[in-house]
Parts: sequence; structure tokens; C-alpha cells
Amino acid sequence: MYDPRADDPSHVAKDDPNSLAELLQELRILLQGAQVLVGFLIVLPFSGGFAEIEPLEKWMYLGAFLATLVSLVLFSAPALHHRLQRPLVNRIRFKNFATRMMVLGAIPLSCALPLATHVAASQIAGERIATVIAAVIAGLIAFVWWLAPKLFPNGRRSSERSGEEAWRERWRSRG
Repeated sequence: MYDPRADDPSHVAKDDPNSLAELLQELRILLQGAQVLVGFLIVLPFSGGFAEIEPLEKWMYLGAFLATLVSLVLFSAPALHHRLQRPLVNRIRFKNFATRMMVLGAIPLSCALPLATHVAASQIAGERIATVIAAVIAGLIAFVWWLAPKLFPNGRRSSERSGEEAWRERWRSRG
């Protein structure tokens, strides 16, 4: 059956490697997380008890705040680039750029989360327990975000085709 969208260069199928839908959804999740953390961190110095925290914790707070801002800038860069470069001529190059920004943005966020955890937990449970909790969070982030994708790759059986391979096969058969 003829699909008029097949001849429309502006239409991109979901399984097309040029599709940005999955990437944009992932960016929305990361961006909202960084925004919420910045929102909480930005008001902390203005709260009454902030002046009473230890100097080391103030430096941890500053590190968490700055790292979160850096991640926010990196996570939002693809949206701004997408808007300024419209129409996108090379979607694959843009996806590669956006992927790099996501990974680079996750690095400072990986540091900010344990730091912010330590600052908050130390006020509740004390310095030693806060250090343990922050270390557990840092270890969890290191494993889930950075090690697990390498240890357990999203492999497929040789009989399975990726969405990109299926799309290319459909594209070749159109000719």
C-alpha cells in the first residue's frame, strides 16, 4: 500500500535513525531532574539554617550547585541548537551532538547528586552517616549510569535487526 509520507522528506518514522523523538524524550527527563535540583539548591543559602552548616558542607553545596548548573546548560544545549539551526539538514550529526551533550551533562550531575545528598543528609543524620549515604549514592550512580551499560550491553541476537537496519532495508526496497 502506498504511504504518501514515504515521499515527504519532513516526515521521519519512529524507527528511522534520523528520528529525534526518543532522544528528545530522554533529554526532557534529564533536563527536568537538573532543573528541580537547581531549584532546590538555589534557595538553600537563603534559608535560616544555612549559615550554621560547616564550612566544608558549604563548599560541597557550592560544588553541587555549580555542577548542576553545568549539567543544566549541557542538557539544554541540544534544544537551543535545534531551534537555531532549523531546518536541520543533517539529523544524524545533530543526534550525535545531542548525545554528546547528554553524556557530558551526566558527568557533573553524577558529582552533584552525591554532594547534595551529603549536604542534606548531614543535617539530618550527622557527618559520618551522611558520608556513607553519599558514597552509596555515588556508587549507585557509577554502577547504574556508567558501568552497567558497558557490562550489560543492549545486545541482540544475530537474527534480530535493529530499527536502523530495518529502516535501511525498507529504504532500499523503495528504489
